[in-house]
Amino acid sequence: MGNAMRGVLAFIPSERCQRFLVGDLKEMPLDRTLDLSSRQLRQLPVAACVFDELVKLYLSDNNLSSLPNELRQLRKLQLLALDFNCFEELPAVVCRLPQLSILYLGNNRLYHLPNELQELKELNTLWLETNCFTVFPNVVCELPNLKTLHLGYNQIRCLPYELNSLEELRSIWLAGNELTEFPPVLLEMHFLAVIDVDRNKIHSFPTLAHLQGLKLVIYDHNPCVNAPMVAEGVRRVGRWADCSDDEQEDEVSKAKVIEIEPEMELNI
Repeated sequence: MGNAMRGVLAFIPSERCQRFLVGDLKEMPLDRTLDLSSRQLRQLPVAACVFDELVKLYLSDNNLSSLPNELRQLRKLQLLALDFNCFEELPAVVCRLPQLSILYLGNNRLYHLPNELQELKELNTLWLETNCFTVFPNVVCELPNLKTLHLGYNQIRCLPYELNSLEELRSIWLAGNELTEFPPVLLEMHFLAVIDVDRNKIHSFPTLAHLQGLKLVIYDHNPCVNAPMVAEGVRRVGRWADCSDDEQEDEVSKAKVIEIEPEMELNI
C-alpha cells in the first residue's frame, strides 16, 4: 500500500480501514513482538492490546499523540517504542506497565514527564532525545534501576543533584543541550562508564581522573580551552583527545599566545 493511501486511511477510524493499516491482528506473534512502525497511525487499534503475552511493541514513526487505556492489559510488555510520533505528554497508561524496562520516546514534543513515571521500577533504558525539555525531568531521579539515559538535543542547562541517587546509571547522553559548565553532579557518580556532553557550551572541563568506572567521555564541539583529564585507558572524543596532559597544556598555552598577539597589535 502506498504512503499516500495510508495517509488517507489513517483519518478513517472504521475497522476495515484499520485492518488495511495494521493487518489482521488475530493471533499472538510467535516471538511475542508486534511491529506497527511507519503505518501512519493516528490511534493504536485496541485489537493490539489483547495479546497479554506481548513482550515488545514497536509504534515508531507514526502520528500518535495518545494511547488507549486498554494498553495496560499488556502487563508483560518489556519494550515500548514510541519515538518519532506527536506526543506532547506521556500517556498515563504507559506508567501502568509493570515489567517495562526499555522505553523509547525520542523525537516527540515532550517538555515534561508525569510523576507516575516513577512507578516503572524495572525501567533501565530511557530515550528522550530530540524533544522540548528546557528543564531536566526530576522524576527520572526516581527510577532506581535506570542504566542508560539519553537526553540529547533538548534545551537543558543543568542537572539536579538528585541524579546522584541513580547508582545503577552507567551511561548518560547529553549532546546538543545548553550546558555552560560540566555538570557538578556527574563528578560524584563514580560508576558512570559513558558521559556524552558533545555540542554544548562548556568552556572548561574539570578532571575526571577520579571516576573509576569511566570508559568513554565525548566532549567535542564545545568552546572549551582544555580537555578533561582522565585515568589511563579511558577514551576521549574531542579536541586534544590524543594529546598527553603535558602536550595539552603546551597546546593551550600556544592558543592563548595566538589570542593575545592580535590584541597587542590592535593596541599599538
